[in-house]
Amino acid sequence: MSDQIDVHKVARLGALAVSDDEVAAVGQKLNAIVGLFDQLAAINTDGVEPMAHPLDQVQRLREDVVTEADIHEYVQQIAPKVEAGLYLVPKVIE
Repeated sequence: MSDQIDVHKVARLGALAVSDDEVAAVGQKLNAIVGLFDQLAAINTDGVEPMAHPLDQVQRLREDVVTEADIHEYVQQIAPKVEAGLYLVPKVIE
């Protein structure tokens, strides 16, 4: 970080409490982090295809079938208020 103002700005954005005594140490740590990003940016990635996951695996999917009993009518019978198959609830926003 270039100066105390930048460190305080980053700390505020990150919701971090940084005292004036800690500014120099936090600034050095932030500079180290930014340095790591600079190293990553310097890597030649020409010809490297982006990937969603580092392992070449396929997600096992189950069949999309109903496994639960239909209790819609039963639940509607015990609901306080129902209209046209929908649950009626009190208005909460005016």
